[in-house]
Amino acid sequence: MGKTDHRAEVREFLSSRRARITPEKAGLPAYGGNRRVKGLRREEVAMLAGISVDYYVRMERGSLAGASESVLDNVARALQLDEAEREHLFALARAAGPGRRRRTSVPTSVRATVQQVLDAISDAPAWVRNDRHDVVAMNDLARALYAPVLADPRRPANTTRFVYLDPAARDFFVDWDKVANDAAAMLRLQAGRNPHDRALIELVGELSTQSELFRERWASHDVQLHRSGRKRLRHPVVGQLDLDYESMELPSEPGLTLNIYTAPADSPTADALKLLASWAATQDHADLDPAETDKS
Repeated sequence: MGKTDHRAEVREFLSSRRARITPEKAGLPAYGGNRRVKGLRREEVAMLAGISVDYYVRMERGSLAGASESVLDNVARALQLDEAEREHLFALARAAGPGRRRRTSVPTSVRATVQQVLDAISDAPAWVRNDRHDVVAMNDLARALYAPVLADPRRPANTTRFVYLDPAARDFFVDWDKVANDAAAMLRLQAGRNPHDRALIELVGELSTQSELFRERWASHDVQLHRSGRKRLRHPVVGQLDLDYESMELPSEPGLTLNIYTAPADSPTADALKLLASWAATQDHADLDPAETDKS
């Protein structure tokens, strides 16, 4: 990603969202059969948003400074943005305002009481990540579950680096392609929220240099929230696990998210988690501490 070009970020995001909305999808008549643009024209977006064409053109050229909340709402509605995309647009607008050059600190550790909470969850893998997808803290069952991720000696371990750069990820994640797409989209959302996070810029640069697929996914400008769903893993010790996950931001720890994986009682996955817990009890996790900072 290099040094963030904010105007280019805005331009490419808005133009990519405009390109996917056809006149029919927007409820507009499509005059003639030879449209020279993919999706809506700028003047059509301006009309739908109730703003002047010149104003929208300036916005799509990267100038969001001074855009009011009502204007951003109208543009989001015209482009049929989903919740994550709308949040991203507003984050880009905030970053364009005065006094927004300071980098927001991203936590890389948790308070002792948060670790106590994780350790008290004994029947489910539970772990905390930051918005860069660094693994910050885990309970023993999560360490056992994510042993392939933690096998990389670099600390903090990073799940998106694992997804794109470690060949083991394709075996570990049953739905690897979806996981890869989601990971890039989540990082893109965070880049809009905190565009001056140097560690995030370096991570995106590393992934872009080493993974053509990541470059393609990053260039799509897709963004996504990650709150709940199903994750299917193929663990090297206990086999396939079909897990339900819930992701919850920690109000007392801004920038950190708690992830908990569960399975219905008496399901094959619940039985496999019990087996995994038994295996975890026999392991020495000293070398798999996710919060141990790499000193190299």
